[in-house]
Amino acid sequence: MRFDIVTLFPEIFSGYLSQSLLAKAIDRGLVQVHIHDLRKWSTDLKHHKIDDRPYGGGPGMLICVEPVVNCVEAIQAMDPTPGVVVLTTPQGDRLNQRRVEQLSQINRMILLCGRYEGFDQRVIDILNPMELSIGDYVLNGGEVASMVIVDSTVRMIPGVLGDEQSSLDDSFSRGNRILEFPQYTRPPEFRGCAVPEILLSGDHAKIAKWREQQSVEKTMLRRSDLLRNPAED
Repeated sequence: MRFDIVTLFPEIFSGYLSQSLLAKAIDRGLVQVHIHDLRKWSTDLKHHKIDDRPYGGGPGMLICVEPVVNCVEAIQAMDPTPGVVVLTTPQGDRLNQRRVEQLSQINRMILLCGRYEGFDQRVIDILNPMELSIGDYVLNGGEVASMVIVDSTVRMIPGVLGDEQSSLDDSFSRGNRILEFPQYTRPPEFRGCAVPEILLSGDHAKIAKWREQQSVEKTMLRRSDLLRNPAED
C-alpha cells in the first residue's frame, strides 16, 4: 500500500516513520510512505508562499487552490496506480473501524494535511477528495490526523502485525461492538495486585468465557451506547 502525504511541515513525519511497526512494514516493502512538501508547488518562487487572505474578509489565511491541485496532479503521475485523495477536516465523515477496514483495501492514498483556516473551497470542488475527521475537535493541522489514518490502516494490512489475530480481537474490529477484555503478563503478583486465577488455570474454554464476560462488563460500564445501538456510526 502506498501513502502520499502532502504537508507544509514534512519534518513532523521523520520520527513517526522511523519507529515501531510502521518502520518495519516499510523496510519489508509492505507499505510505502512518501512525504511531499506543498511549498515546492508554490507559484511564489521567492518566498514559496502557498496561502492568502480569504475573499470577503475574515480571520486567518487559506491555502491556495493552485499549488494544491498542481501538487496532487504531479503526485498522481508518480505512480501508475491512481491514488484516492483524502482530506483531513473536522467537517468530514467520522473515522471509525469500519471505515479503516475499507481504507485498508485501497492500494494508494493521497493525504492532504490542512493548516491555517483550511483550503480554498475549489480544492474540494476540483479534486473531490474523501473528507475524513478523526473526532469532533480542531487540531493545529492535519498532520496528526494523517498519522492516525496511516496508523490505523497499516495495521490491517496482512503481514504488518506479528499475530494477525491481534487486529481481529481489537475493540471495534470486524464489526466488534464490545471493548477488549483486560490482559495481564508476568509477574503473577505485583504490590498486592494479582493476575486472576482463571488466566493461570490453563483451561482455555473457561478463559475464553471469562474474557467474553469481562468484555461485556467493561462495555456496559464505559461504552453502554455500543450495546444499545448495534449499527455502526
